[in-house]
Amino acid sequence: MKLELRTITKRFGSVTANDRIDLVVEPGEIHALLGENGAGKSTLMNILYGLHRPDEGQILIDDAPVSFGGPGDAKAAGIGMVHQHFMLVPVFTVTENVMLGHEPTKGLAFLDRRRARRRVTEISHRFGLEVPPDAVVADLSVGVRQRVEILKALSHDARLLVLDEPTAVLSPQETEQLINVIRTLRDAGTSIVFISHKLREVCRIADRITVIRRGAVVGTADPSASEGELASMMVGRPVRLTVDKVPAEPGEVVLDVRGLSLVGDDGVVLVDDLTFSVRGGEIFAIAGVQGNGQTEVTEALVGLVKPTTGSISVAGRDLGPLSTGEILDLGVGYVPEDRLRDGLVGDFSVAENLVLDLYDKPPFARSGALDLARIEADATARVREFDIRPPETTRAAGTLSGGNQQKIVLARELSRPLKLLIIAQPTRGLDVGSMEFVHRRIVAERDRGTAVVLVSTELDEVLGLADRMVVMYRGRIAGEVPAGAPAERIGLLMAGSAPDDQAAVPPGDVASAGVR
Repeated sequence: MKLELRTITKRFGSVTANDRIDLVVEPGEIHALLGENGAGKSTLMNILYGLHRPDEGQILIDDAPVSFGGPGDAKAAGIGMVHQHFMLVPVFTVTENVMLGHEPTKGLAFLDRRRARRRVTEISHRFGLEVPPDAVVADLSVGVRQRVEILKALSHDARLLVLDEPTAVLSPQETEQLINVIRTLRDAGTSIVFISHKLREVCRIADRITVIRRGAVVGTADPSASEGELASMMVGRPVRLTVDKVPAEPGEVVLDVRGLSLVGDDGVVLVDDLTFSVRGGEIFAIAGVQGNGQTEVTEALVGLVKPTTGSISVAGRDLGPLSTGEILDLGVGYVPEDRLRDGLVGDFSVAENLVLDLYDKPPFARSGALDLARIEADATARVREFDIRPPETTRAAGTLSGGNQQKIVLARELSRPLKLLIIAQPTRGLDVGSMEFVHRRIVAERDRGTAVVLVSTELDEVLGLADRMVVMYRGRIAGEVPAGAPAERIGLLMAGSAPDDQAAVPPGDVASAGVR
């Protein structure tokens, strides 16, 4: 399929999200779309998918003008889309979600569940995206949910597939699988629009690259362009792609975890006898393929789940009897991995989300009443400081792009005095300029003496930020890796392998480093 967008313009009130955008995607081409958070990429693709109508401009498919009244029209024209935010029904199974809207039936009225299950299994095998067809989506990890989204789009036999940040929640291994799937689709003639902030991925996979900045196309590039050149085009200034930091100067132990174990309702051991400590003024990273217990560890640290066995203390205070609110009041900041589900209230405004855990305390409340003027003034300052776009404090947080939602959570948690910062996937969905800013803020928090626990599946991020790092595998600490170790060494531990020359320390041998 050949796609052409001509002078597409879309306005939301006084904000011009797309400004006379021209874009051509040739048949069998992987066309990457780059831009900062809020640059207008998702809005442009939502127009293509029939979710928005353009104020001006025209869409052509195979040189013929088309007009979409909704996603159904786009699907009928052969366009599939994997959205940045999950569009799944949590209480449905994988099969029910993938086949939703085109379910196989028996006769006129009965769903043929057996045939639907076979169809999902066949699609997942064909594209190498294995999913449990009978699992309920609410019970799946973020990474597996993303695979379900991709399978859902592929099940419609799309001739043009839009992938909006498809690797943002995937592990390196899952990302590699997806890249192979995308190349297979391209070789079979499918056109791909690939939206990503990960410059290395874009350079690896794209046939052509278009860069959008503040709603307008600022240029095109070949995949031979350097990451620095692409970053400068996106942001409009030179960007440092490495993390600048001086050596850590750790202080007293802030977080002490001993014998932490978590057993699920089904009896499966999710976290198995973890013991580690984190000192003030250091960044302690937990690396690993998603689904190996990292999520459960972070939830236990803030009281969202209670340990089956073991203890957790912050600054000498046992967290066992405390609620999540009381733990946060101790000076603990928490950035969850799923910002929309766990970090925000989508229907609340940006300003309201920025005070979610502080709304009942001075200076935002007086005598039991909200100080709306102070909340608004604080929100305006945070929006400016963290470059949240569009800069409208009254806008519902759920309507912002994923990267800007992440900035809201970060702005809230990094804008109060902390003893301990627990931050999971901090730059998921962020553009390179925002990543640079967030990394600086994390390092600055460390330099103020805060103990930082960083959980990330991005190896470059872990290697750039960590003062100490461990790798989790199947709920246990597989070993500690020294700062500056090659990514290959971490990758081996992530896969459960530690050869003799592996510079990693197995659990039990690193008490002096804080992991015992």
